[in-house]
Amino acid sequence: MKKIRERFKSVRVRLFFTLCTVIIIVILFLILINNIVLETFYLYSKTNTIKSLYEKINMYYKNPDGDINLEEELKNIAIKNNIDILIKQNDDMIVVTTDKEFLGSIGKISVSNIFNSKSNSKDVLYSRNQMIIRRLQDEKSNIKYIVLFATLDNNYKLYIRIPISSIEESVQISNNLLLFIGGIVIFISGILASFISRKFTEPILELNNIANKMAKLDFSQKYRIKDTEDEINDLGKSINTMSDKLEKTIKQLRGTNIELEKDIEEKSKIDEMRKQFISDVSHELKTPIALIQGYAEGLVENVNSDEESRKFYAEVILDETNKMDILVKQLLELMKLEYGKREFNNKKFDLQELINEVIRRCNVMIEENNINIELHSDDNLCVYADDFYIEQVITNYLTNAIKHAKEVNGKKQIVINARVNEKTNKVKVSVYNTGDNINQEDLDRIWGRFYKIDSSRNRNNGGSGIGLALVKAIMNNYRNSYGVENKDGGVEFFFEMDLCEDL
Repeated sequence: MKKIRERFKSVRVRLFFTLCTVIIIVILFLILINNIVLETFYLYSKTNTIKSLYEKINMYYKNPDGDINLEEELKNIAIKNNIDILIKQNDDMIVVTTDKEFLGSIGKISVSNIFNSKSNSKDVLYSRNQMIIRRLQDEKSNIKYIVLFATLDNNYKLYIRIPISSIEESVQISNNLLLFIGGIVIFISGILASFISRKFTEPILELNNIANKMAKLDFSQKYRIKDTEDEINDLGKSINTMSDKLEKTIKQLRGTNIELEKDIEEKSKIDEMRKQFISDVSHELKTPIALIQGYAEGLVENVNSDEESRKFYAEVILDETNKMDILVKQLLELMKLEYGKREFNNKKFDLQELINEVIRRCNVMIEENNINIELHSDDNLCVYADDFYIEQVITNYLTNAIKHAKEVNGKKQIVINARVNEKTNKVKVSVYNTGDNINQEDLDRIWGRFYKIDSSRNRNNGGSGIGLALVKAIMNNYRNSYGVENKDGGVEFFFEMDLCEDL
């Protein structure tokens, strides 16, 4: 069953059935048109013929020619057009008749009665002044006719009839012929469709086979270029070119990987830690330096002239300077943490107060970026941990949010939530900022220490550097969850901490 389904999905089979379906639809359409139009057209044609004969006969009587035997002429017209003609001077006196049976079946009908009875019937094909053309059926022979009842200019009554019983047989014969021809066409078209589809799909199947092998890094098969200049041939040339370039590139990459592996094996663990330390320091000092610069510029530009504000600015600068010194030492300890050699200086503290302190320290950056920040927090968020490292986690999340916040619906926004989950007895802290989502494939990679796509290390490109690696190391040590989720109109980073008894 599965193989049958797969065969019906193939281009060749679908092309065959599509062509056959089109032919069947065309034949059915022709049969439908034949049934609807043929009879109408036939009646229209016969009606025009009768009208033309009326004009001709009327002209004979209106302008008689002594050299013409009118009765013989009318009989010739009747034979030539397969019609019956009856001309009466009044309801009883017959002038000319070409068929005695016609005289017997209709000779006693008066024109006045015809005009006065059911003139709006669907059997009436034409009606004007003293002329009416309609369909009638002979009750004895059960044959249908088109009959003209008219008054000539000399007041003679003219009757003309044409048998139409053959039209239904003609339609049936025509339909049967269409079905017969359609069957032959479908059979021949099926053979042609099979041949054409095979010629059409063979190069596609060949290209598909080559592409599958390329996906398995097998570049041995190449497309056989044909003499025809079409899109498939061009595609084959492009695939051959791509195959050659990929094969060459992969060989170069393999060679480069071998060389890199040798280089890595030759480097000692101490050298790796040294380089990592330099990278960590250069990255992590950016935030405190930015804060110091912001508050220093505030002092220089005399943003707040009161003594209390100036003192606060100076205290922040001094505090951040001290923290830079501590940060360098902590980065060294982070190396130990990743190798299982670091112990945290845990103590009880209020997480809500710590979050407020981080927001206060980042307030200058928030205002400079015109960001609206909101904090929604439960009360009494007592945790037992190293407040310095937890502050680093919150600061990394917040500065990251400030850096990547973008306007959505006309405003930049950061929302911090700190909520207690009573079932797990944990507090979840989340930092949401409006802006671009992170690529799905990068959601796990951004936690790597050295992960970056380009030198900008921005979130849109997937890089997150040391900051998020530090979060990962801290949370792994506390065996609590952390992560990032794409939200509608932005991104949300989060972490969890165990609650403890009140301070």
